[in-house]
Amino acid sequence: QVQLVQSGGGLVQAGGSLRLSCAASGRTFSTYAMGWFRQAPGKEREFVAAISRSGGNTAYADFVNGRFTISRDNAKNTVYLQMNSLKFEDTAVYYCAADSRSYSYSYSYSPSEYDYWGRGTQVTVFS
Repeated sequence: QVQLVQSGGGLVQAGGSLRLSCAASGRTFSTYAMGWFRQAPGKEREFVAAISRSGGNTAYADFVNGRFTISRDNAKNTVYLQMNSLKFEDTAVYYCAADSRSYSYSYSYSPSEYDYWGRGTQVTVFS
């Protein structure tokens, strides 16, 4: 069992930056691929970014377009999402998730592949 505790998020002006953090309990963090997803009101949860177990491979949704960076520190059991050049349309609840079934260098784009989820953190971008 893994518990994911999220921090960061909040209210930011368009063009600004935020960093989300997600700390995992337990000693097996390095065996999980990690992902970030988001859900805006009235919309389905969508993929934002993912990172492999070692951090060597990453993937991003097209809408990120170089603005976000996912990273992880396995010594601290934490995954991060640095978000720059934020836009109004980035407003959503952001969730981190852990995938225990990934291969060493892989990750998944689908929410259904992730076993554990954080509670979500609100990101609101105003213009």
